[in-house]
Amino acid sequence: MLNASPTEGRPGLSKRSSDTQPMPFEDLGLEAQTALLRRVFDDSTAIEWSEEDVVLLHWKLLQQLADLSKPKTPMFEKIDILRWVFTDRSGDAKPFSFVNCVKVVSSSPLSPTPYFGATDVEQIRDWIRYHAHAWFGATLERFPAWIRDAIVQNPDWIERKLVNNPQWLNEQIKQHTVNSDLFA
Repeated sequence: MLNASPTEGRPGLSKRSSDTQPMPFEDLGLEAQTALLRRVFDDSTAIEWSEEDVVLLHWKLLQQLADLSKPKTPMFEKIDILRWVFTDRSGDAKPFSFVNCVKVVSSSPLSPTPYFGATDVEQIRDWIRYHAHAWFGATLERFPAWIRDAIVQNPDWIERKLVNNPQWLNEQIKQHTVNSDLFA
């Protein structure tokens, strides 16, 4: 068995020389490959979701809240999460809104959390609002002073830059570091 090919006995993977990767479904004919790819990338194919799958998806979205407290979470991600939490109240009834995620996870018997019943979403928002300053402060501490000052003095401008390019802050730091090194 030690001399067996890594693709031997694995349907859909053809044998190739040891210096190349196996190609999935290479041994299928062109028509079969095309049909398979059409099936995989066909947006009209209905996907069956169980109730448990839907609850777990709501739970997965809520788990992103934990990233707010992590100093290494990029600023743009924190802003995006907070936009989701504090969206316009007219969006609260939409599927996968923050409010709906809390309702589904807190009341479903299929939730991965223990049942805790009806939950006051505004209390959760208040708690997040209270801690947001410290969470952003921890992320800001990771930046050089000149970036922190720019963010504090002109947050809307920085936000627009990040919306257009989430890596903008990193690029500015890198560019500033390179320019500083040239004159050191």
